[in-house]
Amino acid sequence: MTLRHVAGSFAIHRFAPDTPVPPAVLDSDVFSVSRTAHELSVLCRTGVKPLPSAQHTEADWSCLEVEGPLAFTVTGVLAELSQILAGAGVSLFAVSTHDTDYLFVKTTALETAMSALARAGCAVESA
Repeated sequence: MTLRHVAGSFAIHRFAPDTPVPPAVLDSDVFSVSRTAHELSVLCRTGVKPLPSAQHTEADWSCLEVEGPLAFTVTGVLAELSQILAGAGVSLFAVSTHDTDYLFVKTTALETAMSALARAGCAVESA
């Protein structure tokens, strides 16, 4: 498996469930928006403005992209990568798209994450 570090810093924001999606987010090159009955979650590059007041923000995340596309029949990708990172004491925030998976780890844990993945046999490309 090959992972690529995506340059830049990311933030994860939690808003009230009825909050409109901030238009600035939709103009970003990388973002993910999820809405449930309980919350609106927005992942975007750090510094996207203007954003309404978030109820909670987690800043300083780095992104590792799994080389894709991955067929929908492939099983266990996130489970395997999560297990490797958990074994190294690295928490993650995962986002899946149609073609692949993205692992977000705290920037302070990026080198630890990349080293653990490499030791496990993954190819890890720096930004």
